Amino acid sequence: MSVPSPVVLVDGAVPSPEQLAHPALVNYGHFTAMQVRKGATRGLQRHLRRLASAHLELFGSALDVGLVRERMHIAVRDHADAYLRVTLYEQEPGVPRVMTVVRPPVAPTTRPQALLPVRHVRPFAHLKHVGSFAQIRYGEQAEREGYHDALLVGPDDRLSETTIANIGFFDDETVVWPDGPSLHGITWQLLDEGLDQAHTPAQGGPITLESAAHLDGAFTANSVGITPVARIGRHRLPSAPRLIAKLERLYQDVPWERL
Repeated sequence: MSVPSPVVLVDGAVPSPEQLAHPALVNYGHFTAMQVRKGATRGLQRHLRRLASAHLELFGSALDVGLVRERMHIAVRDHADAYLRVTLYEQEPGVPRVMTVVRPPVAPTTRPQALLPVRHVRPFAHLKHVGSFAQIRYGEQAEREGYHDALLVGPDDRLSETTIANIGFFDDETVVWPDGPSLHGITWQLLDEGLDQAHTPAQGGPITLESAAHLDGAFTANSVGITPVARIGRHRLPSAPRLIAKLERLYQDVPWERL
């Protein structure tokens, strides 16, 4: 069954206003997000490891990933096809709270994207944390200026990520991920695993706006899938349909794990 938007639970139950007050007023926590189809998702164990690692770093608390998985299962039990966000926070030290938000599923798009370069690097970029004011602000700016999203560029000119996805480039047949500060996204991890198994491993390296102009194409990657990038600022990138199709096949081959 599809899902109306949104359905919010805290620790597997409908929350009271008091339970929602802390996450509404205290902007400190972390999350992971995924597409769910038929009650399953790609990279489930990676999502759980992400949550456990981030929670230990932010709160110093060990996370019961089995309990978190149970909360995820409850969230999608009546919504087998959905977009699921799982946010972790603490009101009391050492007591993790699990907020699940279920929305309608997001379908992938093959429409080539245009990205607006902006000078910004997410603080604590290796974490998928809830402090996303700048990402939302720059994403909205990009849309107002006729782009699909913003591309974050550091003070040293290195590219990092978009506001909602990782970005990768093609150097001939090789996938190159920018080494600017960014989240090591789940889809990125899954693609790297698939590329390695296909004996065409990816690599990381410094990419600037100037050097990106000489590469052979680009794409974004997040839980929605793989999307080609046609333009960064005013510079048009080569289309790479064969290479994009290869990444899409690798991603489609990733097994789904039941929540």
